[in-house]
Amino acid sequence: MGRLVLITGGARSGKSGYAQKRVEAYPGNLLYVATAEARDEEMAARVAQHRSERGARWSSLEEPLLLAERLPLAARGCAAVLLDCLTLWLSNLMEAHGANDAAIMAAVDALVTRLRDLDVDLYVVSNELGSGVVPENRLARRFRDLHGLLNQKFAQAADEAWLVVAGLPLKLKP
Repeated sequence: MGRLVLITGGARSGKSGYAQKRVEAYPGNLLYVATAEARDEEMAARVAQHRSERGARWSSLEEPLLLAERLPLAARGCAAVLLDCLTLWLSNLMEAHGANDAAIMAAVDALVTRLRDLDVDLYVVSNELGSGVVPENRLARRFRDLHGLLNQKFAQAADEAWLVVAGLPLKLKP
């Protein structure tokens, strides 16, 4: 069974760069799992920038929703996997399932369960949203609340957890 490493932090905290650096320390083939979709020019430019920062050892799986189903097969033969990020995945789940929080959390639980079966180390990136002000609208509060639950489930399942602040990684677990 591989190790699960959760790396969280605020927007532009350096969490993705830290995760990529950790994964690139592994010899062999690496897998980048992207949950983002390039729906506009700005996002397409971000995706292109991220791709250019990864070397030839990286393959990619672009999967906005079905991580539990697709990740195990894609990870076969890889030395390590970087999943970036749970925050966008949650947004995609909310779009797909609407107000059905039970279906969203079932998808989260299914992914956490499947990750325990992977034979490769997996680094998961997720934003930390709980340090800000209480959002003024219902949808934003619901997103923040679901995201907090998602992060708690991944942190509990993780072998190792890190909080990145201003580019500095702080070990949370163990």
